[in-house]
Amino acid sequence: MQRYDRQTRLEGFGPEKQRLLQAASVLVIGAGGLGVPVLQYLTAMGIGKIGIVEHDTVSVTNLQRQVLYHTADQGKPKLALAAARLQQLNPEVQIVPHDTWLTTDNALEIIGAYDVVVDCSDNFGTRYLVNDVCVITGKPLVYGAIYKYEGQLSVFNYQGGATYRCIFPEPPESGEMLNCSEIGVLGVLPGIIGCYQANEAVKVITGIGTPLKNQLLTIDTLHNTHLTFNITPVAANQQITRLADNYQQTVCEVNNLQSLSVEQLHQWLQQQGNDLQLLDVREDDEWDICHLPQAIHIPMGQVLGRVNALQSEAPLAVLCHHGMRSRAVGQRLVEMGFKQVYNVEGGIHAWACAIDDQMQTY
Repeated sequence: MQRYDRQTRLEGFGPEKQRLLQAASVLVIGAGGLGVPVLQYLTAMGIGKIGIVEHDTVSVTNLQRQVLYHTADQGKPKLALAAARLQQLNPEVQIVPHDTWLTTDNALEIIGAYDVVVDCSDNFGTRYLVNDVCVITGKPLVYGAIYKYEGQLSVFNYQGGATYRCIFPEPPESGEMLNCSEIGVLGVLPGIIGCYQANEAVKVITGIGTPLKNQLLTIDTLHNTHLTFNITPVAANQQITRLADNYQQTVCEVNNLQSLSVEQLHQWLQQQGNDLQLLDVREDDEWDICHLPQAIHIPMGQVLGRVNALQSEAPLAVLCHHGMRSRAVGQRLVEMGFKQVYNVEGGIHAWACAIDDQMQTY
């Protein structure tokens, strides 16, 4: 117990919670940007068994954020490197490598052997596959994702709570995808979100605190804003009994979802007779703080149920606080057949900073 002295001294934690960690097994899917901090901290804190699903090699472009790997590791398998270094970090932890991509053929068997799953993948196909397997096997799922300077987290399928499909009902259709390398990522961002994921896993295992059940936490590292949104569980999404035939491995973004700067939006709104629809998908309390009078207000969780209020043929710009929720909604609208969909980059906050400095911000 000496190794864990500083955390067992904590009021409300103690040796009892440490024993729960040591008896637990956690599967981490991906040993990249998010997976590295998750793996390092769960290993250091003394999780009994940690499984790692990874089948990629180290690239020089990984090194600004995947700090478990070194310059000399380029071209080497991440899994072997991660397993060896984590074992050095804490020999008391059993590290179980799964040298494979997660598929419909192996996911049920692999995930079924663990108590908690932490999804650190970077593509929609794997996220939906992991979600469905966790529902079928009854495993709590700690979710994290990053986009530019913003990240989001939740705990799905926990004690009867919402699943990933309750907030993102369907994955994008197959088609042209933008590569994540074209979007970019700040090196510290996956470290921040990954640490939050590790924290949620510890809370689920030990019962301390309040896990993000039925909630989505968004963190904007540029403006230091943390927002939490409620997720309504959908009964059908909690009753999945079989896997789909195929989980399309789509990555990052549908090509037909276009970007729109707030300056471009401003010009468009000033044009006489334009047919642009502006959809604000923020929550009611956010709308009350500030909004554009031209906008149609439909909170993110209600858009699919009120899609008839929108014209599928006319241009549609989607707006949120910083651009991450609107991007997810925009992708879904593209899949549903909307012809011209734009994500307003930077959201209402960028509008306040660049266009209307009298607008109230939050």
